[in-house]
Amino acid sequence: MSVHDDINAVQRCLDDLHRSLGRLEHQLGSGGLEIRRVRLDADHLRESVALLRDAAATPAAQHRPDLVTISDAPYDISLWTDTDDEGLGARDRRAP
Repeated sequence: MSVHDDINAVQRCLDDLHRSLGRLEHQLGSGGLEIRRVRLDADHLRESVALLRDAAATPAAQHRPDLVTISDAPYDISLWTDTDDEGLGARDRRAP
């Protein structure tokens, strides 16, 4: 199966779940916390599958993040002027 076939199968299952939850909600009432939580979880699943569908529709080359080259040269010492040492406080003051 292709990715799109799998996503469509998941979508069909979620549609079935949505219909079943509607029937349960009709039988049990919609006031209970449990049915609201299950309904909310099912809605989150539907949103997640929609995001997966969008991600699968974009070419794979767009998923790769841009690489940033970091130089091995030491940082300019002026970057650290007026900074505090982590956990020790400022250089010219005593730690609490």
